[in-house]
Amino acid sequence: MTAETNNGLRVRHASLACLRRHARALLRLGLMSLLLTLCQVPAHANDLVVGQAAPPITLTTLDGQQIATRDLRGKVVIVTFWATWCAPCREELPLLSRYARQHAKDGLVVLGFSLDTPDELDKVRAVSRTLDFPTGLLGDPHVPGYGRIWRLPVSFTIDRDGRLVDDGWKDRNPEWTALRLQRVVTPLLDQRP
Repeated sequence: MTAETNNGLRVRHASLACLRRHARALLRLGLMSLLLTLCQVPAHANDLVVGQAAPPITLTTLDGQQIATRDLRGKVVIVTFWATWCAPCREELPLLSRYARQHAKDGLVVLGFSLDTPDELDKVRAVSRTLDFPTGLLGDPHVPGYGRIWRLPVSFTIDRDGRLVDDGWKDRNPEWTALRLQRVVTPLLDQRP
């Protein structure tokens, strides 16, 4: 074997060793990244189970009042997430407001969580003045038990016993319509405590 061939084999061997080290480092980095991602994931919307206790959530209204779902036992509660910049929300909110006004005496409570930022508070207040249910800013879009709120509008319905009866993540068309309210919420209101 000539010196030139011997040097060529050493270079190839060194190159292969270097590639192996880089591949192992990339694999470790990928696994660490995956592990960190899995550890940081908050409660998923998949954790919601219709028929089980609804995750508690508290609305801080625009005037500072605290309304917690756990304090609303005996009521039917719609938890709705919306934003002033969401066109489907702007269509849904008046319908939901009329329904809330018509059925308040039947024990219906609607809690509206806006995903708008504090610098859009004037817009939120303007919309809120037209609604017959309390609203407030959500703040963090990661809501324990409900997951990250990423699709709007989305709502969740809780029965008089505090159980989740409608999971908005599972609805292909999550916007409220008169027919959907009649199908999902009205039967719950007909069941007296």
